[in-house]
Amino acid sequence: MSDHGRFVWYELLTSDPAAAQAFYADVVGWTPQPFDDTGGYTMFVGAQGPLGGVTTLPDAAKQMGAPPHWQANVEVADVDATVALVEQLGGKVYHVETVPEIGRFAVVADPQGAVIAVFTPAKPMPSHDLRQPGEISWHELYTTDYQAAFAFYQRIAGWEQKGAVDLGPMGTYLLWGRGDAQLGGMMTMPPGMTTPDGRPVPPSWMYYVVTADLDAALARATARGARVLNGPMEVPGGQRVVQLLDPQGAAFALTTPPA
Repeated sequence: MSDHGRFVWYELLTSDPAAAQAFYADVVGWTPQPFDDTGGYTMFVGAQGPLGGVTTLPDAAKQMGAPPHWQANVEVADVDATVALVEQLGGKVYHVETVPEIGRFAVVADPQGAVIAVFTPAKPMPSHDLRQPGEISWHELYTTDYQAAFAFYQRIAGWEQKGAVDLGPMGTYLLWGRGDAQLGGMMTMPPGMTTPDGRPVPPSWMYYVVTADLDAALARATARGARVLNGPMEVPGGQRVVQLLDPQGAAFALTTPPA
């Protein structure tokens, strides 16, 4: 199977990278490792190797009103062709850049406004076993129109529908993935969904980190200043999850290992 559509990297854009490094090291066990001697970018390293990084939220993003947030990078065969398709389908392109020896990437928004990055690595990146503690195993999109959003990602990333769950008054939760793997879900947000400080929740992604002991990880997170958004709760399939804001305000989630 081609690596087109695979999640390969996760970046935390935040107001206090040093505090965020200490928080995630304690809560999920990642080891911070400087990317180079400049000190501008620090990688998060798990048991299977690097899986992401943390850096300061850019001024341009702040000026657009972006809070600290996690941003995933999805591998595509050709960034420039994908950027053209994003624009053709009604999405936005915020930034395109080539990083020497790393690859070419673009930060884009889907037509509903959720932000994600597409990335063509300069050299192959090894896949991780997403069932293991410390890995990001689930990718959840909250949007204003899940069917339109899925049609967009199907075109740019080749994702396939893997099923759907009826959530009753909350609507339909669409399951999607690639090959034999389920990778996430997406749903239309209920009307009136707000952040803890009362602002409407914008279309956005939530990423779930596997932890061997959810209650212990949650206790460490709240002791360091994280706020619980939802949970802990059991979800279809038997996993337990909890959704949080880290101390700088970036949303993320913890989950027990997938079956």
